[in-house]
Amino acid sequence: MINLENFNKIGVGKLPGYLGIVITHVSESEVKAELAVNETLMAPNGFLHAGTVVTLADTCSGYGCVANLPHAATGFTTIELKSNHLGTTREGTILASAKPAHLGKTTQVWDAVVTHKESGKTLALFRCTQMILYAKQKSS
Repeated sequence: MINLENFNKIGVGKLPGYLGIVITHVSESEVKAELAVNETLMAPNGFLHAGTVVTLADTCSGYGCVANLPHAATGFTTIELKSNHLGTTREGTILASAKPAHLGKTTQVWDAVVTHKESGKTLALFRCTQMILYAKQKSS
C-alpha cells in the first residue's frame, strides 16, 4: 500500500532507517524525503559525505519505483545511477524530491534533486535507472 507510514516502516533496520531518512511525501508521481545532517553523515574533510546525498536521492527514487511497479513485478534493482554534486553543507536538513522520467515494464528512470532546507540551495542532481524484476517462468 502506498502511504507514508508503510514507506517509513520498510526502511527501519535498513540503511534508510539507520541514516535517519524520513519519507515526507509519497505518490506515484513524486517521493520526497528529508535527512537531518549530523556528524555521522560527514566525510573526513568535515563536509557532508557524497554517499549520504546519493543514498537520500536513491532512496526516494527506489521508493518511487516501488510505488509504480507493474502488477506482475516482484521487485526492482538499481542498474545505473549518476549524481552531479553542486554544493554541500555541514548543518541543517537536506531534502530530496524524486520524479519519474520513464515508467516502463522492464525499466524505470527517476530524477531527483537534493536541496538544503534552510538555504534552498541545490546540492545535487541525481538520475537512476531501475530494472524491474519478475518471477522466472518455469520451463515445461
